[in-house]
Amino acid sequence: MSRAAQIVTQVRERVELTTLALLTLMAGGVWFFVEVADEVLEGEAQRFDEALLLALRTAGAPDDPLGPLWFEELVRDLSALGGLAILTGVALAAIGYLLATRRRQAALLVLVAVTGGQLLSTALKLGFDRPRPDLVPHGMAVHTASFPSGHSMLSAVVWLTLGVLLAQLHPRRAIKLYIIGWATAVTLLVGFSRVYLGVHWPTDVLAGWAMGAVWAMACWTVARWLQRRGTMPDDAGATPGRASRRGSPRRLEAAPDARSAGPSADAGRGR
Repeated sequence: MSRAAQIVTQVRERVELTTLALLTLMAGGVWFFVEVADEVLEGEAQRFDEALLLALRTAGAPDDPLGPLWFEELVRDLSALGGLAILTGVALAAIGYLLATRRRQAALLVLVAVTGGQLLSTALKLGFDRPRPDLVPHGMAVHTASFPSGHSMLSAVVWLTLGVLLAQLHPRRAIKLYIIGWATAVTLLVGFSRVYLGVHWPTDVLAGWAMGAVWAMACWTVARWLQRRGTMPDDAGATPGRASRRGSPRRLEAAPDARSAGPSADAGRGR
């Protein structure tokens, strides 16, 4: 087998392993969500929820979150990063950028990810209809059911999906990990803020993270499939088809130069 054939085989194996890993993680996320939901429905998670919620409050004063007032305000700002208004604005900005750079497939993927994630979150909330925590005062107004946490789920959907799409534009692995790391950090901070503010039980957040990550990974799998078909941009920001079309004029331009240089070279040898 030639060296080129070996490289192609290795790339195919890597792609298949990556896809298999994503599918395995998705299955694990669904299993984790089902387990948490089962514990919630049977009431077995209540002790864990109450203990963790009270651990973030001053002992003997459930209306006083731990930390100074400025920290509580900071947590509210972090919570807003998972709010519908912020996530919608970020998603629309990303879609606009992708359309402006002629990445229509990526723009459609972001639209489907955000819209589908919101519909799934709403359906799950209506299905479980879990009341909000009444153990401590709420740090901000809430109007929907508690399980799963919509902020946690949608922040995972939006920030992780955009993080992966942005990471694909950079060939260096360190930059990819940096971008995805920040997207993950924002997702985790949003979930923490919801428990700290007393508007969600901890299991609400865990379930939201799990289902949001599953939805995001499903979108990543679709993105990888589109990329392999050549309809999604690669690390250089261009599809394979466009790259080959850009490369062909250079080869055509080089040929006349070689032909024009031929007679002069022959003349030189004759002299």
